[in-house]
Amino acid sequence: MSFKRFSLTTLVTGLVTGYGCLLSGVLYAEDTDYFSLPFQGPQLKASQMDLGGVGLIQMPSGRMADEGAFSFGYNDNSEYTFYTISLQLMPWLETTIRYTQVEDLLYSNSESFSGDTKYADKGIDAKLRLLKEDQWLPEVSVGLRDLGGTGLFDGEFLAATKRFSTDHYGEFDVTLGLGWGYFGTRGNISNPLCNAADRFCNRISGYSDNGGSIDYDRWFTGPASLFAGVEYQTPYEPLRLKLEYDGNNYSQDYPVTRGGVDMTPKTPWNFGAVYEVSDGFDLRLSYERGTTVALGFVLSTNLNTLKSPWIDNELPAMGTDQAATLNDVDWPALDRELEDIAGYKTSKVYQQNDAVTFVTQQTKYRDRDVATERAAAVMANHLPTNVSAYKIIEESNNIPVKSTKVSARAYRKIAAVDYFNPSIKDAIIELPPEDINDDPLYENVERFNYGFSPNLSQSFGGPESFYIYSITMKGGASYWLSRNLELSSSVSINLLDNYDKLNFDTPSDGTSNYRVRTLVRAYVRDNDANLNNLQLTWFDRYGSNWYQQVYGGYLETMFAGVGTEVLYRQPNSNWAIGADINAISQRDPDSVFGVFSDENAYGNGTKVLARGTTGHLSFYYQPEWSFLEDTLFRIDVGKFLAADVGARFDFSKQFDSGMIIGAYASRTNMSAEDFGEGSFTKGFYLSIPFDTVSLKPTNSRGNLNWQPITRDGGQMLGKRNSLYGITDMVSPWYQRPAKN
Repeated sequence: MSFKRFSLTTLVTGLVTGYGCLLSGVLYAEDTDYFSLPFQGPQLKASQMDLGGVGLIQMPSGRMADEGAFSFGYNDNSEYTFYTISLQLMPWLETTIRYTQVEDLLYSNSESFSGDTKYADKGIDAKLRLLKEDQWLPEVSVGLRDLGGTGLFDGEFLAATKRFSTDHYGEFDVTLGLGWGYFGTRGNISNPLCNAADRFCNRISGYSDNGGSIDYDRWFTGPASLFAGVEYQTPYEPLRLKLEYDGNNYSQDYPVTRGGVDMTPKTPWNFGAVYEVSDGFDLRLSYERGTTVALGFVLSTNLNTLKSPWIDNELPAMGTDQAATLNDVDWPALDRELEDIAGYKTSKVYQQNDAVTFVTQQTKYRDRDVATERAAAVMANHLPTNVSAYKIIEESNNIPVKSTKVSARAYRKIAAVDYFNPSIKDAIIELPPEDINDDPLYENVERFNYGFSPNLSQSFGGPESFYIYSITMKGGASYWLSRNLELSSSVSINLLDNYDKLNFDTPSDGTSNYRVRTLVRAYVRDNDANLNNLQLTWFDRYGSNWYQQVYGGYLETMFAGVGTEVLYRQPNSNWAIGADINAISQRDPDSVFGVFSDENAYGNGTKVLARGTTGHLSFYYQPEWSFLEDTLFRIDVGKFLAADVGARFDFSKQFDSGMIIGAYASRTNMSAEDFGEGSFTKGFYLSIPFDTVSLKPTNSRGNLNWQPITRDGGQMLGKRNSLYGITDMVSPWYQRPAKN
């Protein structure tokens, strides 16, 4: 094998140079302005391609959307139906998740297994910006399609895009690119990387392991093609037109290779139009390959700028009718007003010298400065004027996690606007949280709590049906037996589902692992109600920075046991470290309270975890690097439920609105063959602050989780409580104030 010197920079430079020569003299490049105001014409927006991601029709572009841009797309043609979700995760990173139904292929040839369900393919794409557009240079990006997939659409590309404007005829986004794999089967140019190494000349067919693995060896190999195109924003603002030269000849598509369908293009040119029905809703129409019409739509928003207008109570004006002494204070009225105006639910009030301390829980505001100012306004109107300070100790699960002291005198100056640009920050001091053992002036401890919430469980691309769902009503309750000891439980009641389509309990995949997650069908399919959780938990804090929970009972839907978790977390620190250890037993799905006594008790040659242990050492880190702002890394190293040992990696990004998008993957000593389809566990999640979608301020969140394939390897215990979440206000992540 011979190797020659080859620079990717050389390739990028050549692509950009050729691109510039192609367009020189046609239009003039736009720097910052299109038309001089007030005669500014319609602005060209980044739009999605058929398979998701910013681009033309079938081909991608070098263009990136605004940070936080989020879109759901649907596109249908005679061979494929695409469902896509795209997110501009970073200014320099675009990600896409895609489900594809192949119209002419079945999921399998076994009718008892999958019936007439169409073949479904899952894909993940990523695009990284190499060069940001300026007055002279285009935006240049490199991309990978179908990472870790089955090879149905996998391909790589390098693309450059430049925007041009005319005085009277609209804006143009012009793209020139070089593609491999799905983008390069036309083979209209020799693969330039063959000059670097012989291995780039031929592309490996098929995919490694059981799918889900990243096949690095296939990247940028095999035939290559140039592709090009233009997106045109017409003077009529809702309408954009697209024209592209396609680098794919469709000879390797599954309908061709497995279904015998003729997808031979009559022309390499594709034509398309995008019509903006309303802000965030686009209709798409295209004519592709000279043979096929594609129709779809895109729904979009921006998670970074998302914000809902609130209808909130006004901040009380400073009054003059304060109580003369603490004995004269109407504590229940003060308690109610604090909760209504400031979101603080008070459990105890103490006198500490000439200060008054409130032990509370915050229920309304992520921005604690807003909550503190509103609380100070209420306290100043109720408490005697000789009180020098108001202290707020915020608790979570009866663990003190945040303490703020407000100077009464300084707050009165702020309320009276006695100086220029007053701020509540001028009056507050952050203190270490503390436990107080004195007799309270007022006490309103609510030992019993309960609540109900709907829950949607769903999966896509399964063998029985493309979409499997279950809508349940989840009810939870808790009772504090003492300050530290809580009894809690939750029950789910099935309201609506299509689980009748599930036709097997255990997949016949030839693996012999403990069935710690693939048995989930047996737990949910035949039970109208499920006891998700019933446990006793002891919460405590040691010193300033150590936290612990000890728990036992029915810990989740599939497991019972006992365990403990400890966490070390410093105030306002960007890191934390914790550990948990658990002795567990798998629950019997045919019994409300029963557990398996033997690993063969389920029958049918299926192993269950009758007795076992699981636990992890966990590290949390919020980097302070400019290119990874507002992100969190979490690593869990230890023993997973199926007795496999390894690590789970979790990465999440928080946008200015407070929306959190995350992804995780577990790699253990379980081989891809033992794991089965997917090769290793991976998933995605979305954490939604409800104050972005409601008209009332609230600091509660909702969570959506998506795991493409549920297997037994790399699975963690679904504990009711997490110390990292409980102690969030020690160094806020979930309760971080919105920046927009």
